[in-house]
Amino acid sequence: STRKESSAASDVYKRQTVIVTGAAGGIGRAVVEELAAQGRPVLAADLPGAHWDGGAEGDGSADPARRPGVRRWEGDISREEDVTALFHAAAETGPLTGLAHVAGIFTMNGLTETSLEEFERIHRVNAVGTFLMLREAGRPAEQGGLSEGGALVAVTSNAARVPRQGMGSYGSSKAAASQLVRIAGLELAQRGVRANVVCPGSTDTPMQHSMWERGFGQDYDAGRRAVIEGDLGAHRLGIPLGRIAEPADVACVVGFLLSERARHVTLQEIYVDGGTSL
Repeated sequence: STRKESSAASDVYKRQTVIVTGAAGGIGRAVVEELAAQGRPVLAADLPGAHWDGGAEGDGSADPARRPGVRRWEGDISREEDVTALFHAAAETGPLTGLAHVAGIFTMNGLTETSLEEFERIHRVNAVGTFLMLREAGRPAEQGGLSEGGALVAVTSNAARVPRQGMGSYGSSKAAASQLVRIAGLELAQRGVRANVVCPGSTDTPMQHSMWERGFGQDYDAGRRAVIEGDLGAHRLGIPLGRIAEPADVACVVGFLLSERARHVTLQEIYVDGGTSL
């Protein structure tokens, strides 16, 4: 009976599409793997020239866009015309039933050291890009938006809630993204569309490595220990669980929220940070 139900679910998924942004590396890459393992057709989106083979660090892992049921799309989600083209591409293979918006960029500078250009660039991708994605996803299904009963998840950050030194641009952009998603959830609830936010903490990705390099160079073990132990002088708690998250730890929560198993979960912010944001 279980096999029949699994097969039936897989057949339904084959007639649907899920968009994943930021899909070439890090958490986005893990989300593609998670959804592909569920048998869900995925349109994997990232910037032109993204490192699909092995991610940004060339670790030799397989290109997720080569998995069965996964298509690759390249464009810039901070550009209105590119976002429109992305949703048109998704419509080519069937109804859009899910969106995992993972794409984002990061810089770390104190407020007085941050140029207006840098602040606007971070917000252009992380906040405006989220707005553009939600606007298209929220359109009626016949116009390329999410189908009735669909689901969307945005991956933001625990920095959206917890203030971090040097993260004025990043934290504020992610806070804006989180609020946009919850507003979208209210506006789309009558169509049965669910909208949730997943807020990771420190995760073993190239973005995290770039933070460690500022203080520890290529000594990632030292960076990892510093994050786990915390820094009271910087008003930063460590990680109670005593480990850095793997991208798959976040991806499995995203996969759950996009599935029917979470059919009564919406307007939530779920923190996947090992207890850091207690």
